[in-house]
Amino acid sequence: MKKKAFRAALPYSLPICIGFLFIAMSYGFLMRSRGFSVFYPMAMSAFIFAGSMEFVAVELLLSAYAPLHAFLLTLMVNARHLFYGISMLEKYKGMGWKKPYLIFGMCDETFSINCTVTPPDGVDRGWFMFFVTLLNQTYWVAGATLGALLGSVLHFDTTGIEFVMTALFTVMFVNQWEEAKDHRPALTGLGCAALCLAVFGSDGFMLPAMALIIVCFLVSSKSQKKEEPAL
Repeated sequence: MKKKAFRAALPYSLPICIGFLFIAMSYGFLMRSRGFSVFYPMAMSAFIFAGSMEFVAVELLLSAYAPLHAFLLTLMVNARHLFYGISMLEKYKGMGWKKPYLIFGMCDETFSINCTVTPPDGVDRGWFMFFVTLLNQTYWVAGATLGALLGSVLHFDTTGIEFVMTALFTVMFVNQWEEAKDHRPALTGLGCAALCLAVFGSDGFMLPAMALIIVCFLVSSKSQKKEEPAL
């Protein structure tokens, strides 16, 4: 059962492997350029496993001790996972001991696979999602560690290297835009983000934008249910 689930999950994770290795290596290079040992990116990628927050954490570790600021910043950067988690409540039911790890290891790419892909016949869904999660995290940890090791022997200007996360999300948005027929959710997200950016500024727009997006989706969902004909 486990081998069958692993073989089914591997092809879905391989495209993510390429992107994760490149971005995680950039993170490892960045950590070494800031003077951290190889242990830091290896441990942080394993125990934090939140790519964008790991990049932000580099500057947090080098700045003055401010736990409240770090907490609020982490909440803003990773607030989207609250919405991921709500949508996965039903899928994670009955997963037993695998459930805590599935929750911990749910990144954007893992969510997109586990939320949309139906495992082949005869493959246990729980093990399939487990191996998707485990493989994706393994790619990230391996890339961060490799980048840190290479950063110990290769030295170059790393200015702007943290932009790789922005580039990744841009590519994901473009791919989803091309694949989806209904662009209203994407346009809603862009509109809410632009509005909150104009009102609250670049330092404080994330949480209001997330909240506004959810409100818009809830209103839209209720409107669609009212328009559906009764059976």
